[in-house]
Amino acid sequence: MRRHGWLALGLLAYLGLPSLLVQRLGLGLIREGRQGERVVALTFDDGPDPRTTPAVLDALREAGARATFFVMADRAEACPDLVRRMLAEGHEVGSHGARHRHAWLRSPWGAWRDPGAGARRVSKVAGRPVRLFRPPHGGYTLATVLGGRAAGLTGAHWSVEGGDWHPRATPQRLREHLGASVRPGAVVVLHDAGPGARVTGPGLPGVLADLRARGYRVVPLGELPGAAPLRPSDVPRRVMGGLDAVLDRLGGVRPAGGRADNLFRVGRVRFPLAGVRLADGTPLPPGTPAAEFHVNNPLMVDLGLRRSLRLARDDFREVASDLTRRPELRDAQVIFCLSALSPLLATLGFETYDLPPATARRLRRWANLLRRAYGSPPDAPEPKLSVMGRAAFLERYGERGEG
Repeated sequence: MRRHGWLALGLLAYLGLPSLLVQRLGLGLIREGRQGERVVALTFDDGPDPRTTPAVLDALREAGARATFFVMADRAEACPDLVRRMLAEGHEVGSHGARHRHAWLRSPWGAWRDPGAGARRVSKVAGRPVRLFRPPHGGYTLATVLGGRAAGLTGAHWSVEGGDWHPRATPQRLREHLGASVRPGAVVVLHDAGPGARVTGPGLPGVLADLRARGYRVVPLGELPGAAPLRPSDVPRRVMGGLDAVLDRLGGVRPAGGRADNLFRVGRVRFPLAGVRLADGTPLPPGTPAAEFHVNNPLMVDLGLRRSLRLARDDFREVASDLTRRPELRDAQVIFCLSALSPLLATLGFETYDLPPATARRLRRWANLLRRAYGSPPDAPEPKLSVMGRAAFLERYGERGEG
């Protein structure tokens, strides 16, 4: 029993903790940048491959975009001209290791040795030091972490997975998926070789056109604003973002317009408060079908209040569109938010009402927890109800004739 206990503890230290803290939380890795600017980093794994990588490079060149390629050592040695072309066209080259094998399936010695060995071989082909490392499948063991540090490498993960490797993936599905998932500061993982290349090569021109149309710049990971290895002090923000995602799934809350870069997320609820009457005299009894919106907290923190206000005017148009397109929102009679942002929302046409004291205290505790997680002083203003009738909201933010 004692022997089994020590074995379990060893496996936890060697596999479990690196998987949770490094691979999942991203501790010590670059996985995203700040959301204050519409800049993203596209990264490509598994190449170079003379059959598929040139099409990716051509698409990037035509779009005036630059990216990061995590190359395999043996493939880089077999295709040095493609590595030189990557560098000549302004792309960044990192190491994807010496062997494309998940770290969990390697011996501790092999997992420790692979980061440094791969980087040295890729550096020799590139003619310059390679500092970024992404292990195959993004998998880590304790040996992988220590081997990368011993080699002086910085680990690089991702915040958006393209899924181009999936058997059901198509160029159009890739384009739609990234259109919905990309947000400012995102690090996107795609493939210029292997199974994913059959989708990414044909789909990339459309992806790049969509990003450009939405005002995004595509830069190498090393130029992504705010991209730095995640520190322990950054973990609360990461955890709160994950908690938001879980609560959204449980509550049926989705980003407005189906796009992760929208400032608002919206879900259908029953109006929770009693005794509220709008300024035009309309009563709002508890249980009234309603649309509740929530703010995209990381985006708002990085933008700041002034820029968030400008973005809100545009992004509420997507909320208005959701009220008419999403079946579950078509009977919503009001749209509301319970938050400390009532002064900002009042400038956007929302009526403001006090909350019951117990509800206000609970929401203020939650707001202060969020502020701590995002590095702001825990002194949130008193939360209030911000609400607008459906017709008034569609008149202000929707297309003519809606509602």
